[in-house]
Amino acid sequence: MQSMPDESVDLVVTSPPYNLKNSTGNGMKDGRGGKWSNASLIHGYSHYHDNMPHDEYTAWQRACLTEMFRLTKNNGAIFYNHKWRVQAGLLQDRQDIVSGFPVRQIIIWKRKGGINFNKGYFLPTYEVIYLICKPEFELAQGANAQGDIWEFMQEMKNEHPAPFPVALIERIINSTNAQLILDPFMGSGTTAVAAKKLGRNFIGIEISPEYIELAKKRLKDFSSMSLLF
Repeated sequence: MQSMPDESVDLVVTSPPYNLKNSTGNGMKDGRGGKWSNASLIHGYSHYHDNMPHDEYTAWQRACLTEMFRLTKNNGAIFYNHKWRVQAGLLQDRQDIVSGFPVRQIIIWKRKGGINFNKGYFLPTYEVIYLICKPEFELAQGANAQGDIWEFMQEMKNEHPAPFPVALIERIINSTNAQLILDPFMGSGTTAVAAKKLGRNFIGIEISPEYIELAKKRLKDFSSMSLLF
């Protein structure tokens, strides 16, 4: 992102790694019978350990958001998906990351299912999307009639350990007039696929060669399917 010029994209849609391996409980630390022992995330991300000291992680994400904000045009916005967690018995609500940025709204992404072996709190069934806006940002015509709680199933048929649902990203992009969308944590390329489906342009940034190849394959498969109709 640091090599890109100011105000060069219309929209940022992204979900960074959540630093899940940095945990006060056994949960995501290893597979020795923890509640996530059967989850694909227990094996971690390709080329990223997802286990920073919390202060270091917060500083990194704030630096990323600062770059995203610099790159966004004055009528653009950032849709920043993150997950609230309970750590050491207290809610970790990510305010240490987003404070100071112009958060206009929080969208609740309600997922299906889940598992919770902790008797101290209810089963978490949602993630949050921070809508961080530049001053002149407006939604596309009619999009403001939608509510701020969105229910989408998790993506199941995807090799990435924590993929976006395509339908979720389509709703975000379709709710704006953005023509160029950036995802600096592209993963398996869901933002790219959604942008292509909607006839928009995209820039994806990803450190994992494996996920880049997966994203290329998904885009190629989508192009092949499009030719059939």
